[in-house]
Amino acid sequence: MKLLFLNPPHSPSSKLQSLFSFHPLFPPPNNHGPISSTHHKPTRWSPMASSAAAHHRLRRGAKVVVIMGATGCGKSRLSIDLASLFPSEVINSDKMQVYRGLDITTNKITPAERHGVPHHLLGSFDPDDGEMSPSLFRSLGHAAISGVASRGNLPLLVGGSNSFIHALLVERFDLETDVFGGLISPAGPELRYDCCFLWVDVSLPVLEDYLSKRVDDMLDAGMFEELAQYYDPGRTDPGGRTGLRKAIGVPEFDRYFKKHLPRRVGQGGDDWAREDAYEEAVREIKENTRLLARRQVGKILRLRSCGWELRRLDATEAFRLAVGGGGGGGRWRDVWEGQVVGPSVKIVNRFLQEK
Repeated sequence: MKLLFLNPPHSPSSKLQSLFSFHPLFPPPNNHGPISSTHHKPTRWSPMASSAAAHHRLRRGAKVVVIMGATGCGKSRLSIDLASLFPSEVINSDKMQVYRGLDITTNKITPAERHGVPHHLLGSFDPDDGEMSPSLFRSLGHAAISGVASRGNLPLLVGGSNSFIHALLVERFDLETDVFGGLISPAGPELRYDCCFLWVDVSLPVLEDYLSKRVDDMLDAGMFEELAQYYDPGRTDPGGRTGLRKAIGVPEFDRYFKKHLPRRVGQGGDDWAREDAYEEAVREIKENTRLLARRQVGKILRLRSCGWELRRLDATEAFRLAVGGGGGGGRWRDVWEGQVVGPSVKIVNRFLQEK
């Protein structure tokens, strides 16, 4: 379920434009209709502003906006909203979405939903080449940030894999230290970029209800068929899963496919055992997704307690309206803009004006 991508705006609302207009470095956003995801070129700053600002950022460490939050909380939606106002490029920091393949299962933002905003490290790593480690992500992420900043655009680091975010951003990174599982502080204030942290938060009961419905929608969109094509009965490493095979949905349906040939539930020949096994796999996916969200929130709280200045944005009401329809129609969009996008624009504006 991608409710926060239903009818996305092609241009910011007048309320958000008024917030945006105060920023001295950016021209008014283009309001001439939909952006072509194929032919759109990201808006640039004026040459003089771009050259001066890029030189200043690269000299002292690039300015980076980091959009964090649990799975399904609307991080990708917010990144596109911000990119409609600030010339930006997105750098993916979701450890499953870096791999090529299983686009539905890993819930990658689609090309249409990107509205022409360039994305980096999204579906660009061949899972057969091995596992993307935090240290490798640190190297590739740094190259991506440097490239975006050198083009005069704002790097938006977006994703829920806090171990990748930590590895990329900290000044000193130790691959051997489990910063989230032990007593060692995962991070002090020493970061190698000038960072603005936006934490999109949703009350867990509301988020879990949304995540359950989202799994159903992913299945309706073809997740089962995608996993059936990906399933390989020759694999014998259930205890040593690496890379894309760690994605939620893969191990749960692998157990299903080991007992039942990969074919769509509801087709002729299905029996009660097959139906029960299918429902059990779906229940496991939903439960594991809920557990993932809780772990991610725990890591975010740990980073905040260790000195990271996270700006919390409460998206609970927007999600409650989107899932339950309590506000009817598109009222969720108004709440999302008022409680999440609007405050984010103000925060980013202030951040970009800081010397």
